Amino acid sequence: MQIDSRLRFDNFVVGSANRLAVAAARAVAESPGAVYNPLFMYSSSGLGKTHLMSAIGNQVAQRTDLVVELVTLDDFVEELHEAIAAGTTEQFKERYLQVGLLLIDDMQFLTGHRETQSELLRIFNALQADGRQIVMTSDRPPTEIADVDERLITRLSGGLIVDMGAPDYETRMAILKAKCEERGVRFRGGVIDELGRLEFKNVRELQGALNRLIAFQTLGGEQVEPDAVLTILGDLAEQRGRVSAPRVMGGEFANFLTDIASAVAHHVEQWKTRLIEGIEYWRSEGFHTAALERVLADRTPPTSVETVLREFEAGVTKLRDLQRQLQRLEPALAGHDAFRDPDRLSEAEDLLERALRTTTPPPGPSAAFTRAGFEVSVSNQLAVRAADAIVAVPGSRYNPLFIHGPSGVGKTHLLNAIGNGLVHGATGASAVACVPAQLFVDELIGALQEGIVDRWRARYRAASALLLDDVQFVAGKERTQEELFHVFNALYAEGKQLVIASDRPPRDLSGLEERLRSRFEGGLVVQMQSPDHALRERLYARYLRELGVDPTPAMIEYLSSRPAMSVREIIGTANRVVASAEVAAVPVTMDFIRAALDPDESGPEGAAMKRATTDSFFLDREKIIWEWPDASARLIEDLR
Repeated sequence: MQIDSRLRFDNFVVGSANRLAVAAARAVAESPGAVYNPLFMYSSSGLGKTHLMSAIGNQVAQRTDLVVELVTLDDFVEELHEAIAAGTTEQFKERYLQVGLLLIDDMQFLTGHRETQSELLRIFNALQADGRQIVMTSDRPPTEIADVDERLITRLSGGLIVDMGAPDYETRMAILKAKCEERGVRFRGGVIDELGRLEFKNVRELQGALNRLIAFQTLGGEQVEPDAVLTILGDLAEQRGRVSAPRVMGGEFANFLTDIASAVAHHVEQWKTRLIEGIEYWRSEGFHTAALERVLADRTPPTSVETVLREFEAGVTKLRDLQRQLQRLEPALAGHDAFRDPDRLSEAEDLLERALRTTTPPPGPSAAFTRAGFEVSVSNQLAVRAADAIVAVPGSRYNPLFIHGPSGVGKTHLLNAIGNGLVHGATGASAVACVPAQLFVDELIGALQEGIVDRWRARYRAASALLLDDVQFVAGKERTQEELFHVFNALYAEGKQLVIASDRPPRDLSGLEERLRSRFEGGLVVQMQSPDHALRERLYARYLRELGVDPTPAMIEYLSSRPAMSVREIIGTANRVVASAEVAAVPVTMDFIRAALDPDESGPEGAAMKRATTDSFFLDREKIIWEWPDASARLIEDLR
């Protein structure tokens, strides 16, 4: 995984519940391999484990020449299985033995992977013996991870184990103020205090609540009042305890671990001999060593021969990683000579980039759904304004955007309209993935059957934005959720826009893993409601005109006064009225509409009309079955 450069120590808010973890993480970042090795951090989802681990990686990468590797345990398991299947286990192990800082996320998934545990134990022993740093995160302490080899438990527990708790009042306030300052948002006095008093169980929920307040104020055009916070938050504020007054913080812990020794400087002797040994080793591994030979030929010794060798190793590690990715996409290109020469690293990167570009892109948005064709009203205006903000500046303000509402209210239309806006807007996003969740599932199943999961995964990771419709259909599907989790993280880390649609909010999606739910709630969650009266008026007028009828105000008022739970229901009613008139060979009038929709309540005229139409045409009050001239027209109608 690529480390998210936005996750740093300077933007991590420290509080009493995470102070020890932060102090330990800073000590490790200052002197990797010298203290707290391994460092094991655990907490519930959304409390900052990944942020803190990434902060370590970012600082070490900036200040040292160490090779930094961030990997989830799921990815490690998958790589190991691939290496076993390909007979390249030694190369797999060798790649990890070149790492100076190994960061492993989600260690709780060790359960049941005995072979992985054995390989991890061997790698850990080798890395620690060589002074390399290991940092791990989990949602539970090592002793509570079921079915793990006792030797590995001992190794995990041999360094420092720290937990991270839910943020207290002071920490929540600090986080909220930092987020408001970062986004340039100002609330009236008392608003942030009211939000900070709600005891959210993790930072993502807190951020999701703040996003809702920001959206209400910036998109709704009204200043948020302190006494309206709970009303605006609605479900997000339910079952949250409230602190009545700020608690007094304990003493500062800023000088914790000040006695940690700094890294020992490297003194190099016999630099030419050391270089020659390195050249011979890498030649035996099949790599071109021109970069090292140039240093050897120079009469002036390098400042640090070890730094030269580490840079060469880092280039080799990068080449191996690029080759492994290309092997999954285009095996024929994976044998290119550029992957044997660190001097040609940029050429190898270009080969992989070319393979990714030529991989069939995921489905994009339907051109039939545009923002201009979407009717806006009170029932959906917050979602529409959030969508407009995303199209203007994707990946920054509301990421992810989670839209929920009952079937037929226009979620699919708005999702595709966002996709078209991203493609044709000022940002010019090239490969926008806009897919129904069921298609996402079906594609994954097909990729598993054909053995091309890596190619399938690369399609989505190469996308400039991911818009996923009907996400409720991934609930209960473990492998799909696992893949979605990794795709989500990869795109989010690169600042790419994510939009999710569902028929219910994340908290009501039973069968959805907590790690996905917390990420969905970490952005902006907005609801689209059934059409209000004003929207029903505009839709009836629009669709009747599209069907060749010029409606009178009385017709529109009568039709819009009828309850309609969705846009589809309005379309169906308009189609029913016009079809009935065509069958009866009469014009659409006010009396005819009453007779067509409520024949039992419209007197003799309604009864006569009912007899005239039922002889040649079947009318069902709930639904009409149409024979469309072509499949695309039917599909467009179903999706509206």
